[in-house]
Amino acid sequence: MPFATDLALLAEGRRYAALPQVRLLEAIAVEGSITRAAKAAGVSYKTAWDMVDAMNNLSPEPLVTRAAGGRGGGGTQLTEAGHALVKVYRAIEAEQHRMLAALHLDDVPATLDLLRRFRTMRTSARNQFLGRISAIRTGAVNDEIELELAGGARLVAIITSDSRASLGLEVGGEAIALVKASSIMVATGLGDALLSARNQLTGIVASLTPGAVNTEVVIDLDGGNSVCAIVTHDSAERMALAVGQQATALFKASQVILAVAA
Repeated sequence: MPFATDLALLAEGRRYAALPQVRLLEAIAVEGSITRAAKAAGVSYKTAWDMVDAMNNLSPEPLVTRAAGGRGGGGTQLTEAGHALVKVYRAIEAEQHRMLAALHLDDVPATLDLLRRFRTMRTSARNQFLGRISAIRTGAVNDEIELELAGGARLVAIITSDSRASLGLEVGGEAIALVKASSIMVATGLGDALLSARNQLTGIVASLTPGAVNTEVVIDLDGGNSVCAIVTHDSAERMALAVGQQATALFKASQVILAVAA
């Protein structure tokens, strides 16, 4: 090939995976271990899990599953959906290469560079959840949008009425919820406690990654989703957070940004 292409798989306007993600999925299928797969794909262990979590959160069903024991133990394998995604990507990639090789146009590289500028949205928000709109409650200025995530968890966002109209949000439609990890609090042992935070996602702590000041906490949810929070070291130690422990991610509805496929 005289030039490189940037192929990304989309379904109903949503970007699921590009070449780096597919290479990682292929490595997981071969190695059965996220540690060995990350090395084979040329990414760090943490980056590999970040990629897996992002794909699982944006997919209607999980692409990767892990055995009990958290991120430090157990095996990792592709689901049927994961194998199907890899197969479809490679088939489309082969057809794309044949098509581009037959074009023989001098301006193809420049055109492809231009098209790359209009790729599907990228965002710095660590948490991205694909959900189906289950309810919309309208107000004088703001509207409350409820999303149902894979696994049955509910997520609520508050946006302006104008934003809801411009996004074309309707019950039954799909939307992506974006939440910064720094906006999420982590709690344990809530019991019947009443909290003002509308969003309370409970799951199992999958990993704890300490940094210079803060600790990254990843909580696995039902349905293959996961949520990432950034807490201080003192908070993590005070709560005695540990992999395998039940914990709840808390965040306000006003801290959720909604997006839809254009």
